[in-house]
Amino acid sequence: MTDALRPMAKQRLYEQVLDRLRQYVAEGGLRAGDRLPPERDLAQRLGVSRASVKQAIVVLEVQGLVEARHGGGTYLVRDSLDVEPVERMVERRRRLPDVLEAREALETKLAELAAERRTDDDLAAMRSALAHMAEEIEAGGAGVEGDRRFHAAVTAAAHSALLAEFMRSIAEQIAESRTESLRQPGRPNRSLAQHRAILDAIADGRPRQAAAAMRRHVRTVAKVRLLDWDPEDDR
Repeated sequence: MTDALRPMAKQRLYEQVLDRLRQYVAEGGLRAGDRLPPERDLAQRLGVSRASVKQAIVVLEVQGLVEARHGGGTYLVRDSLDVEPVERMVERRRRLPDVLEAREALETKLAELAAERRTDDDLAAMRSALAHMAEEIEAGGAGVEGDRRFHAAVTAAAHSALLAEFMRSIAEQIAESRTESLRQPGRPNRSLAQHRAILDAIADGRPRQAAAAMRRHVRTVAKVRLLDWDPEDDR
């Protein structure tokens, strides 16, 4: 039986606030670095509670569209508020813990094997990936492509066809977790430093240290605002 005529979900109040903020930024010509009005002013002008405004701001923060500075207001990170639909965020939030659990199990073992089996070409690929990531960050990016290349190089260096196949089977979900992590404030440089620690252990042929470094890294990846966000908190 078709599910097309299921009851429609009621739009949360903060979702309506998001729509208005997107319109406000577009019509006002606001750009990256511009400040949004204070939460109190927004609540008064929109006729909603500060809690609804605050929840809308949290959603924008989770998506990396604004930066809330403690005691200093909320600033645009980009030139527009192209907000991801909340229901899509809810679905991503639901599956992210399973993806991170799988990543820790698989990539920890891959790093361990890489330290035992890596070739000179494997090490060159890892170093090249980290150089690319550093260039991306230096240019103001998040280092997403360099991050992808590094983890792919570690996987290749493990020389395990079956584990590589497992990684390919969840590549889309891994990419999603990567983007989520690297949009956290200060995360790109921290991830780069952790990658270098992983590479050092692999290059030195230290399997246990490589596995431990990768485990620390994946657990850092797991620390994202999305998992702290409560989509039903609209009091």
